[in-house]
Amino acid sequence: MIKLLLNNQLDQLSEYIGTRLVSNIRYGQVNKFECYPQLNLISFDWYDITDENAEPAQIVIYFTQENIFFLCEGERCLQHVGKLVSEEQPTNERILYTFFLELIKNDIDHLEALEERITETEDDLLTASKRECSREIIAFRRELLRLKKYYEQLNQIFEGLTENENGLIPSEDLRYFRILDSRIDRLFAHVLNLRDYVTQVREAYQAQIDIEQNSLMKIFTVVTAVFLPLTLIVGWYGMNLQIPEYSWNYGYPYVIILSIAVLVFCIAFFKRKKWF
Repeated sequence: MIKLLLNNQLDQLSEYIGTRLVSNIRYGQVNKFECYPQLNLISFDWYDITDENAEPAQIVIYFTQENIFFLCEGERCLQHVGKLVSEEQPTNERILYTFFLELIKNDIDHLEALEERITETEDDLLTASKRECSREIIAFRRELLRLKKYYEQLNQIFEGLTENENGLIPSEDLRYFRILDSRIDRLFAHVLNLRDYVTQVREAYQAQIDIEQNSLMKIFTVVTAVFLPLTLIVGWYGMNLQIPEYSWNYGYPYVIILSIAVLVFCIAFFKRKKWF
């Protein structure tokens, strides 16, 4: 028997799964995968990976040879699960397999599209505004963290399913679950690679900012060094002391020419040293 229910309809399953399990499910005392002699209990947070703003929704699956029940958190989750569950499958094992197969079917396409977006951001580091790049990098890190948690829990579920301690899944069907387990491992590895890629992009972004800051500081340093001798000259001739140039007819032009000469010398010296 197959049932798709909302969490608030849990009491309808009391006659099938027992009051203790009903209580555990209601109060969230269910692990990702629990194996009992005659049943498996699965609980995970479903993420709509196509919508970065979607909130996670819990899905609980009660699975025996006779029954398979899906408890969903919210109408949106229930509708999505309804699209994935195929009642045409001959056994509950195949229904469960088909559900997870459809659940992750297009995930690789989403990850590849995400990788392309990261690559575009990397290419835009030199042209786009720094604030925009910073926001995109933060968004990528947040999204990949969400995907990492998502596939981690699926890994835990399939680890329990493929171990098949209670023998609930026949050997001829078990190989299909192992194939799915390998596929989830690859998706998880892809997410980890993308996290490393985003880290590299972030480091490149930070390096670009450091280069620009160093260039700016270099300009300030050169300007300060060029005008420091002029400041010294101004301070020297601004002291209340008797200096011969005060009474000299050409004292004023002399100071102007001296300042220009010092300025030209400093600029030529810095250019020769390739400091700017």
